[in-house]
Amino acid sequence: MYQAIVFLPLLGFLIVGLFGTSLGAKASEYITSGFLVISAVLSWVAFFSVGFGEGEVFTVPVMRWIQSGGLEAAWALRIDTLTVVMLVVVNTVSALVHIYSIGYMHHDPNRPRFFAYLSLFTFAMLMLVTADNLVQMFFGWEGVGLASYLLIGFWYKKPSANAAAIKAFVVNRIGDFGFALGIFGVFVLFGSVNLGTIFANAATFIPAEGAPQGAAVLTFLGYALDKQAAMTVVCLLLFMGAMGKSAQVPLHTWLPDAMEGPTPVSALIHAATMVTAGVFMLARLSPLFELSHSALIVVTFIGAFTAFFAATVGLVQNDIKRVIAYSTCSQLGYMFVALGVGAYGAAIFHLFTHAFFKALLFLGSGSVIHAVSDEQDMRR
Repeated sequence: MYQAIVFLPLLGFLIVGLFGTSLGAKASEYITSGFLVISAVLSWVAFFSVGFGEGEVFTVPVMRWIQSGGLEAAWALRIDTLTVVMLVVVNTVSALVHIYSIGYMHHDPNRPRFFAYLSLFTFAMLMLVTADNLVQMFFGWEGVGLASYLLIGFWYKKPSANAAAIKAFVVNRIGDFGFALGIFGVFVLFGSVNLGTIFANAATFIPAEGAPQGAAVLTFLGYALDKQAAMTVVCLLLFMGAMGKSAQVPLHTWLPDAMEGPTPVSALIHAATMVTAGVFMLARLSPLFELSHSALIVVTFIGAFTAFFAATVGLVQNDIKRVIAYSTCSQLGYMFVALGVGAYGAAIFHLFTHAFFKALLFLGSGSVIHAVSDEQDMRR
C-alpha cells in the first residue's frame, strides 16, 4: 500500500508525460487525477492505521540504491506518525488541486504537460516526506525545486513567468547548498546518512555539561570545532536549506513572485507541498536540533522576524495572490517559532490546518480572478 501511495503519482507523470499528446487532454486529466485520488484515499487509510495505532516506526524497503565505501543509502519509505500526517496533507491537497485544474485550465492547449508536471511535483514531495535517509530526502528536495521551476514557468511565453521561475530556482539553490553541506556534516559526525542510525547515536553524541568536550571532530572554514560547536554549525546549515524552501527572511523573495504561474500551482506550492518541506525537515531532524540550543534560538528569532515582516508587507499589497503569498510566508514564520521553542506537535498541527485553509484561499482567489476576467488587482 505504501509503495502505491508514493509511486502512483510517478506512474501518472510517466504515462501523461510520454503519451499525453496521443492520449489527448481529457484522458490526461482523468488519468493523473484518478491516480492522485486513489493515492489520497490510501493516505487516509494509512493515517488512521498508523496515527491511531501503536504509532511504531517501520520502514518499507523499495530497492538497494547507493553503496560506496562507508556510505550506504537504500531507498526505503520511513513510516511513522509524522510521515502519515504529511502523506495526508500532500496527497489530499494535490488531488483537490488536480480536480480543480480540470475546470480552471480547460481553455489551455497544453493541459497534458500541466497535469504531468503536477504529478511529478507530488511524487517529488512524497519522496521527500517518506525518506529514510538524508540522501533520499535531498533527492526529493531537489525534485520539488525542479518541478516548481517547471510549474511557475508553465506559461513560458510570458517574460514575467520566466523571470519568476528562474528566481525561485536560483534562490532555492542558495538554501540547498547549505542543506547539502549540512548533510555532509552529519555524515562526517555520525558516519551514516540513515535516520535511524543518526537518531540512535545523537543521544550520546554531546558530552554532559561540565565534561570535557574532547578533540575537534569537524573543520569548517578553517576552524577546528569540538562536538558542541560542530553540531551547532551542522544544524544551522540544515536550517539554511529550510530557510530557502520555506521562504524565511532573507531567502523569502522568490515566494511572492512565484504567483506568475497558474493559480492551482500557487495553491499546491504555497499550501501543501514545497513551502512546508523546510518545516517538515526540521521536525524530522529534531533529535539533532535538540542538541544545539544556539541553533534553536536562531530558528526562533528568524521565524518570529519573518512572521512579523511578511505580515506587515502583505498589508500594503494590491495583488490578491501576492497578499495570500505574504500571508503564507508569515504563517511559516509561526511554524518555525513553534519548532524553535520545541513545540513540534503545535508546528505540525499548524502545518496541517494551514495546508487546507491556504489551498482553499488560493483556489477561491482563482475563482474570483476568473469571474472578473483575469484581473488580480483588488482596487479595481
